[in-house]
Amino acid sequence: MDIQARLTSFAMMGATWVMWLLVGLSIGGIAVALERAIYLIGTSDNIRKLRTEVLALLRGGYVAQAIERLRRSRSAEAQVVAAGLEDIGDGSASAEERMGGAAQIAKLTMERRLAFLGTLGANAPFVGLLGTVIGIIRAFHELNSSAGKVTAGLMAEVGEALVATAVGILVALPAISFFNAFQRVIKSRLARADAFGKDVLALLKATKTS
Repeated sequence: MDIQARLTSFAMMGATWVMWLLVGLSIGGIAVALERAIYLIGTSDNIRKLRTEVLALLRGGYVAQAIERLRRSRSAEAQVVAAGLEDIGDGSASAEERMGGAAQIAKLTMERRLAFLGTLGANAPFVGLLGTVIGIIRAFHELNSSAGKVTAGLMAEVGEALVATAVGILVALPAISFFNAFQRVIKSRLARADAFGKDVLALLKATKTS
């Protein structure tokens, strides 16, 4: 049996498995989206208030209290700044390097499992297209079996082919939407962490020179 015959035989099994695959992938995408949403909401904080409190403590010379206040926050911004304040005697240059490293770790933590959403959003339509191709092959086979007559079986095969593409698109749209939304949140948090860290570094440099 040549490769074309093997592929035709495979296609004749139907596209039902493609539908179930898309359903499974959509459930996985929803699970990842919910988990990431819960994590990002649980690690959010009032950064403006936190910044005011920490800078006030640092201006008063209460470095240990400032670090403790940062550690009480679960936010990525607080973790980045807290990393810079450890071993503060090493100087502002070392503090800046530690903040940069902490920011990279925070980015990786917040982006965990988001690659699945991005991959799902980019490839679910192609999985649906595979189902469509299988449905069209079966439709041509049904057309050949009915000697060119339009039958209920033929219309059912065509309908299944179109549904496969629609399901693929419906799976992809929420996945890519969640992926983009989470990326925007992560980008904004890292930007706030960078701004917060620069405020702290500027204060440390001013304190050292005075």
